Amino acid sequence: MTLTLNNNGQSKKAILITSLIFMGAAHILFFKQYIKGAFFALVQIAMLACLPIIIPAIRGLITLGEHQPDLPVRFRDHSMFMLIDGVAILAVVGIFFCVYFISVKSAQKTYRDFCENGRLSSNKASIKEVFNQSFAIFGLAPSVLLVIFFVVVPLVFAALVAFTNYSSPHHIPPGNTVDWVGMDNFVSLFGGHAVWTTALASIAVWTLGWAAAATITCYFGGMIMAVIMKDFKIKFAPIFRSIFILPYAVPAVISMLVWRNLLNGHFGAVNRTLQHFGIVDGMIPWLGTEAMVRFTVVMVNLWAGFPYFMLLTMGTMTAINQDLFEAARIDGASRWRLFRHITFPLVTYQTMPLIIMSFTHNINNFGAIFFLTGGQPAVAHSPISGATGADILITWIFRLTMELLQYHYASVLAVMIFMILAPFAIAIFIRTKSFREGEL
Repeated sequence: MTLTLNNNGQSKKAILITSLIFMGAAHILFFKQYIKGAFFALVQIAMLACLPIIIPAIRGLITLGEHQPDLPVRFRDHSMFMLIDGVAILAVVGIFFCVYFISVKSAQKTYRDFCENGRLSSNKASIKEVFNQSFAIFGLAPSVLLVIFFVVVPLVFAALVAFTNYSSPHHIPPGNTVDWVGMDNFVSLFGGHAVWTTALASIAVWTLGWAAAATITCYFGGMIMAVIMKDFKIKFAPIFRSIFILPYAVPAVISMLVWRNLLNGHFGAVNRTLQHFGIVDGMIPWLGTEAMVRFTVVMVNLWAGFPYFMLLTMGTMTAINQDLFEAARIDGASRWRLFRHITFPLVTYQTMPLIIMSFTHNINNFGAIFFLTGGQPAVAHSPISGATGADILITWIFRLTMELLQYHYASVLAVMIFMILAPFAIAIFIRTKSFREGEL
């Protein structure tokens, strides 16, 4: 049985209230759209049926379990499972409210169409309209759900750990429970504990310095080699290009492990070769001191990373109009002026987004630091923080989680990295043609 529908404020209010009370009710009672209404109603019925699962999961997210020392370990509350379950349930609830909102807006839109046309569309017409107008939503829904549950939910879970005391030795489940501690971890790292604050400040500054040095050296190293091979017309240039690309072609893990052995301060081939030719008398501690190891990782990264920018620069240079160079040469411009006023500005303008991407990549360049240094050298705060003189934020996170089991501090650092990288990611995105023009 359907209710009377009129073009007045009373009907509009009744439709809004009915659609808010139960999903799909307005479609069935007022508009005779039984299939669409049944779909929305089934969504709410399913949600109501899942309440016995949803409510305990949300309660577990709030409490993170109760300490139960009398129970066997396998029967105790596992705080981390309760946290991830709660986050996943909140995602499900969020999706439900999105569908709820769509159902209310759909009822209001159908009523507006009735007021304009003076008649209701049939079930067949309404279904056709749904498929025509909502095809994009149905097509994107599987991808969106995968992103929510396999990307967003893990990211939220990792961020929420920063607000707990999930750490060794007293708060590792299932033997012990984890508690919410609010901003205590941030306070400890950013000023509440001298050792941790000193470690964070040192590593954060070095991370930014490393990312800048690694990006600048590789970029200009690649650009210089590209200009030399192109402008100086070197014979056998293809052979040199093939040789230079080898460091980039070899997996970085293998290259870094080989370099770690070559630069060993006691029996490394580099030191032995320098001694053999009388260049140095003693062993150079390439990886033995904080200053030397930082210099070394930048130089080794230059060796491994400049071929990428060399090829990139050579490709960009071929797109520059050669008439610009000819006109400049006629006016008496030297090679330096050609590079400074033509090549460098045009190449930099074209490759700036890739420079930004390289900078963000180097902030998270785990392999270049971890596999090359091998945990060397120890510094004053190493016994407590676990970080070494060459560690950047991402390698420190690895040591905190895998060696010290200080997951709460590692999560704080992960949040910090996100806050650093997010502006660069946004800057790259807004420079894309798809963002500016709405097309690929």
